[in-house]
Amino acid sequence: MQSPSITAPTTAVPAQGPDNAASLRLFVFALFFIFGGITSLNDVIIPKLKDLFTLSHAQSMLVQSAFFAAYFIVSIPAAAIVRRIGYMRTAVVGLLTMTAGCLLFIPAASSGLFATFLLALFVLASGVTIVQVVSNPLISMLGAPKTAHSRLTFAQAFNSLGTTVFPYVGAIVILGSLATVDHTQLTGAALAAYRTAESQVVVSTYIGLAVALALVALVVWFNRTKLVETPEPATNMLAAFTLLKQPRFAFGTACIFLYVGGEVAIGSLIVNYLMQADVLGMGAEDAGKHVALYWGGAMVGRFIGAYLLRVFSPGKVLASAAAVTILLLLISANSTGLVSGWSLLAIGLFNSIMFPTIFSLASEGLGDRAAEGSGVICMAIVGGAIVPYITGVAADAAGLKMALIVPAICYALILSFGWYARRPAIN
Repeated sequence: MQSPSITAPTTAVPAQGPDNAASLRLFVFALFFIFGGITSLNDVIIPKLKDLFTLSHAQSMLVQSAFFAAYFIVSIPAAAIVRRIGYMRTAVVGLLTMTAGCLLFIPAASSGLFATFLLALFVLASGVTIVQVVSNPLISMLGAPKTAHSRLTFAQAFNSLGTTVFPYVGAIVILGSLATVDHTQLTGAALAAYRTAESQVVVSTYIGLAVALALVALVVWFNRTKLVETPEPATNMLAAFTLLKQPRFAFGTACIFLYVGGEVAIGSLIVNYLMQADVLGMGAEDAGKHVALYWGGAMVGRFIGAYLLRVFSPGKVLASAAAVTILLLLISANSTGLVSGWSLLAIGLFNSIMFPTIFSLASEGLGDRAAEGSGVICMAIVGGAIVPYITGVAADAAGLKMALIVPAICYALILSFGWYARRPAIN
């Protein structure tokens, strides 16, 4: 998933010239890789927790609800932290918050309660949100303004690399260990013991991530003086919401909500979807590895889309991508075997251009309020908390294939926005 720029509360420049700028850019690229990978790892955690706690599809989607709710709750407070202590120190706060979230998986496993896993995921996501608030504007500042767009695009490639690598490795480590015990026959103390034992593989994974995050935080702390930051005057963050009075911006913001929701809902269903006998009938580990293809398609599509967006109207490209996505959803829902499975996975390729294109089309004509608009759009990522849950409810009521109608509706509205915004905004 691609993330927007957030309102920059300070100005910042490297302390000692080009060498520092280069090293700081590497640090930011690493952050993009980390938070992209951790976010996509949810798609592997969902089937694991669904199996452990015998959850319905809707209940398992609460993983995404807990995770993406952090974007809505933490984004503006995170911007306030940056304003107060600066980018580098806030990056340390975000990384340590992520570390704490990973470590909370230890008591979560011991408790044997699904709710404690949700708490750990919320704390982890809060740290991810803080790191994103730092990363997007910072990468734009670390170099010449005329090359800021290319730097951000390059950084997003690291984000996509993380979303491709983490699910594949996670499938091997986490889903490869699913027990052969029929836990539906267990009750009481035996069931609690089973859940505790099976949770340990999740704990081990996140402890490893915690160690890595703590080391990165330590490196950032020792390099915090490499950036000279000048605080800017405080502004009323709530004033940004007046931008929603502008129809184009409001429609675009709603589509960010729908896009993130649809993308996350599909990614969250992939493992269980491919395991169905009338689709690919895969085991959990093999199905989990295919999640990497969904997110990897987005990485490949980003390069193709970058060319197409130079040649054709961005609104028409967006509408076309949404139309193909709807077609793929319909094919997947109404077919079986390889066609059903691969048509769903192919959606990642067409998702690739949607976030940045919706973002740029919604922001057209905002002028010097573009940064404020960016903050509002960031909060719309909360769609990842709501749409997957609705999709899960639909899956419980009508099956996984019929549940694809929920993201299809999301993409239909995105198609409408692309057509609506096919012409440049009138200032």
